[in-house]
Amino acid sequence: MHIPEFNRLTDRNEIVDFMKQFSFANIVSAKDNLPVATPLPFLIKVKDEQIILTSHFAKANDHWKDIENNQVLIIFSEPHAYISPVNYDKDLNVPTWNYISVHAYGKGTLITESEKVAEILEATIENYEPTYRKQWDNFPEEYKSKMSKGIVAFEIVVTDIKAKDKLSQNRSETEKLRIIETLSKSEDSNERQIATFMKKEFH
Repeated sequence: MHIPEFNRLTDRNEIVDFMKQFSFANIVSAKDNLPVATPLPFLIKVKDEQIILTSHFAKANDHWKDIENNQVLIIFSEPHAYISPVNYDKDLNVPTWNYISVHAYGKGTLITESEKVAEILEATIENYEPTYRKQWDNFPEEYKSKMSKGIVAFEIVVTDIKAKDKLSQNRSETEKLRIIETLSKSEDSNERQIATFMKKEFH
């Protein structure tokens, strides 16, 4: 990912918060010189100064077979917004796009112990729908075991991370305010989210 210096996001806490907020990401690897990608929900934690990503594949998805022996890329990228030239002071301008994206690199480690797999499933439930946990706890153990056997859990210790927030940093103050106002009034939730990120960036 090309990152001009003024678009480079370096604050570790901001990066981790973004990954947690937009945790449904694409894991990408290469096999026989062909890129392979799978969208998955990720759990993000920081332990001993390392960012650790945890998720699971459906066992039927052969992608899991390639993540231990190859470098993988996980792309966190959610809110984005078209920026019209009408927001600029001069007519001689072209449209662009504002967005935030985090690229995390590392190698996967498969988790095969049944107890740890169950813990990952339960942690995923707690993260995305804690009210469902009671229902899950009341399911027969046979059913939960069957569900666990149908997935392949894994974790990735992030070895490199590249983060970009392209939020009109190179525009004038009046143009930034105009863009924020335009996006804030949009019916598109992505555009409103970008406006919110821009407000945090510039105020």
